[in-house]
Amino acid sequence: MDVLDLARTQFAVTGSLHFLFVVLTLGLAPLVAIMHTRSVLTGRPVHERMTRFWGQIYVINYALGIVTGLVMEFQFGLSWSGLSHYAGDIFGAPLAIETLGAFFLESTFLGLWIFGWHRLPGWLHLACIWLVTLTAYASAFWIMVANSFLQNPAGAVVRGDHLVLTDFGALVTNPMLTMSLPHVLGAGLWTGGFVVMGASAYQLFRRTAEREFFARSLRLGVVTAAVGSLVTVGFGYAQFGPAGRFQPDKFDEPLAGAGLGAMVTIGELLLFLILFVLLPTVYWLPRWRWSHPILLAMTPLPFLAAICGWLAREVGRQPWLINGRLTVADAMSPGLTTEMVTFSFAAFAGVLGLLAIVDYLLIARTVRRGPGSATLGADDGPTGSAERAHALSF
Repeated sequence: MDVLDLARTQFAVTGSLHFLFVVLTLGLAPLVAIMHTRSVLTGRPVHERMTRFWGQIYVINYALGIVTGLVMEFQFGLSWSGLSHYAGDIFGAPLAIETLGAFFLESTFLGLWIFGWHRLPGWLHLACIWLVTLTAYASAFWIMVANSFLQNPAGAVVRGDHLVLTDFGALVTNPMLTMSLPHVLGAGLWTGGFVVMGASAYQLFRRTAEREFFARSLRLGVVTAAVGSLVTVGFGYAQFGPAGRFQPDKFDEPLAGAGLGAMVTIGELLLFLILFVLLPTVYWLPRWRWSHPILLAMTPLPFLAAICGWLAREVGRQPWLINGRLTVADAMSPGLTTEMVTFSFAAFAGVLGLLAIVDYLLIARTVRRGPGSATLGADDGPTGSAERAHALSF
């Protein structure tokens, strides 16, 4: 494998690992916000406990996902300085807005939500988690603006040896964005719904004492997965419409075609199962134990579909990094050697792979312990102290 293919493989592997965190974050954030809303409106303890338990899983994934995002920034400077030189003024703008205008706000509101239990007024505390959700979606919007520019460099013209932005409106209304953004957000809901569904099924199969808690969670997960699958599949097919004219031969590349074929197969299969089997069965009969192992086994499939979709979208425009304007070979940093990229590949993939394993283990441990071990939002009184002691005893 030459240095170019090695650098491409490095970005594909690290990008895929990072996206595993992102897609779950986008799915769990609105679910936790809905749970918190029901808790405030009804005042029922079960809804508050659901908010705390699933919120803790969200926080675990978010915290570790931040670290994986930093690796992506390093790679642009390390391996793809040609992109920064040729289109950095345009490509870097939405990324900067995402970091300064969305990610920082998201982190701030999440911190207020985490430490605001029993300190902030109820309505203000609820507003924080909804602002976390909105800023997470705003972050996804700006990331997809940057990615869609690579697919179709709208609003830019060549001046000298680089691209210059001439129409900001065209950048944020790119036809490659308008259908792909809902597709990604739907994939997040799909993934979040499956995680909640699978974890709840695991606890119900174990005949947990928290049957009402996980039966409610299972219903919410099934409904969310159904909505997410409809949005994902619908906007996925919509991308073959007017937006398809920009890359008519996109899926002629073997890897892109394989990724598309796998994504479509998984998507249509899961959509059929959710709408015609799981939704009518599990929603009204969540305690049927025969369905629980099936639900648990299906949990990884949305993650697999998301990775296949990402590969299809990115690989399909080869050999271009910016479609029709800048090739991948010209975007690569000069002076890179196989040894340098091999070392960075091993380091980045090792760190991200370790973080993915840690994320899985922490979430699995939280699910196995159940809602009684959730320390997020624990009261400072005797009940909260008892909960924290119970969590630490394991």
